Amino acid sequence: MIIIGGGAAGLSCALILGSAQDKDFARDKNVGIIMHQKTSHLQTALLNNVLGLPAGTPGAKILKDGPKHLAENYPGVVQIQGEKVKEIESQDEGFSVKTNKNSYSAKKVVIAVGYTNTITIKGLEEYIIPHKKTKPDKNRIQLKNEDHLVKSGLYVAGTLSGCRSQFAIACGSGASVATDILSEWNGEHTKIHDKLV
Repeated sequence: MIIIGGGAAGLSCALILGSAQDKDFARDKNVGIIMHQKTSHLQTALLNNVLGLPAGTPGAKILKDGPKHLAENYPGVVQIQGEKVKEIESQDEGFSVKTNKNSYSAKKVVIAVGYTNTITIKGLEEYIIPHKKTKPDKNRIQLKNEDHLVKSGLYVAGTLSGCRSQFAIACGSGASVATDILSEWNGEHTKIHDKLV
């Protein structure tokens, strides 16, 4: 499976999926994340109201530290750097994801890029609608979805799913998508909790 976008929602989704890779139901699952971050609103964000983060944390620090956290804790999640997705195409079993440099096949795809109306991923046009939770003059978009599911195997997370533009909300959206995928892989409702022993 492939996650598109290395911002709040994409990284959160990858962390949850990575944390399950030692479970029987997820051992044979390959997870990759295309780490495109240039359009992330975290580039200019200042985080003062996020549980667990010191007030004044720059969003750019999250974009820098998040991939390191993912690599150190869940090296089984493949991070694809320096590529931008150009097209998503449905196939018999899953999707073809074409970037400016490569093509990937995946049974599941999570789209976790921002909600600007400049999105240029071919194959998503029929799902684009005006964003329901932002001011109309902002001209933001979202993908039509039901509880993050655009269509079978194709998910959307973060602001592009219709969430408000808040870091904590985008993170939760990405985590929610990850637990939906884990639940599907496991055949029952699934979440990953670590506990002190």
